[in-house]
Amino acid sequence: MHVTMSEQAIPQADPRAGYRAHKAEIDAALARMLETGRYILGPEVAAFEQEFAAYIGTRHGIGAASGTEALVLALKALDLGPNDYVATVSHTAVATVAAIELAGLTPLLIDIDPATYTIDTAKLAAALAQPAINSKGGRVGAVIPVHLYGLGADMNAIGALAKQHGFRIIEDCAQSHGAWLDGRRLGSIGDLAAFSFYPTKNLGGIGDGGAVLTNDPVLAARLKELREYGWRRRYISDRTGMNSRLDEMQAAILRVKLRHLDGDNARRQAIAGIYDYGLRWRENIGLPARRSGGTHVFHQYVLRCRDRDALQAALQARGIGTNIHYPVPVHLQPAYQDRVAIGPGGLPESERAAREVLSLPIFPELGEDRAARVVAALKAIG
Repeated sequence: MHVTMSEQAIPQADPRAGYRAHKAEIDAALARMLETGRYILGPEVAAFEQEFAAYIGTRHGIGAASGTEALVLALKALDLGPNDYVATVSHTAVATVAAIELAGLTPLLIDIDPATYTIDTAKLAAALAQPAINSKGGRVGAVIPVHLYGLGADMNAIGALAKQHGFRIIEDCAQSHGAWLDGRRLGSIGDLAAFSFYPTKNLGGIGDGGAVLTNDPVLAARLKELREYGWRRRYISDRTGMNSRLDEMQAAILRVKLRHLDGDNARRQAIAGIYDYGLRWRENIGLPARRSGGTHVFHQYVLRCRDRDALQAALQARGIGTNIHYPVPVHLQPAYQDRVAIGPGGLPESERAAREVLSLPIFPELGEDRAARVVAALKAIG
């Protein structure tokens, strides 16, 4: 079966639809921004930083040029030692691990919980129990829990481990804008949180952008210096920094889209409900898990199936777009095979997930009719 001329193909994601849904407001915001003549770190960035921090529930927000650089800035702000490790997962966008290396630190990769795809806290505890990770006596100075696909990591367990072992927590919130856990939004729980505003994110711009959030005024001041050459006074670097500034255009767009984020997330959750109900009968397909006390905002709706590649091909033949998040764990990618440490027990669940995950179409403007078409296609495949 192939898609007919009367049936449009369904994309897995569609950032243009997000622009069209809020076109009048976005166009007005851009016109306002252009008239100011301030295009770098002007009033739009300052306003967005305040509004986004208030939405998440933190005191401080610092814009950055991308989600990757937001993680780099967060790591640099902690002033970790040169022999320190940063623990995170291998089943993630490579940006998480790339940021650790860009900050001059060593990634320590921990396996995932197979149900939630987030860091396995028992495996993390085992890694922390090691008296020294290498001959130089390296320690875990920070942990980056990745809130993957829109679902939060087990922050209660991670917080308890942080109190016991003294590491700092940087939440990777690139896929969890607006999600809750135990009455707090993700991004307000750790010492720092890094967000991406890549166009396909739940809160996405029209280009790259990122932000770091924190409740710590000392870290906030340090982050503002680090993102602009280490300046406290213009043109005078008091510390070594970088150029990672959220631009005014993206901030103006993000201010508009922030006002619609909860509504957009509700539409994602409604689409996920259609998938859940329609696919509950499939014994050979695993559906997304939920976490008690938390919400899932479905940046991705991820199935798990052993015949993933065949299923993806069959859906493509029916005009249904899919994606794989992520096809190769970071520790198996050529650039990183010899550059990361691996926690106790290896990474078998990360490797298995990479062979089995498949992301269905999901974005706020998808609509119930097209979601139903996806379900019907999966039923037809059998």
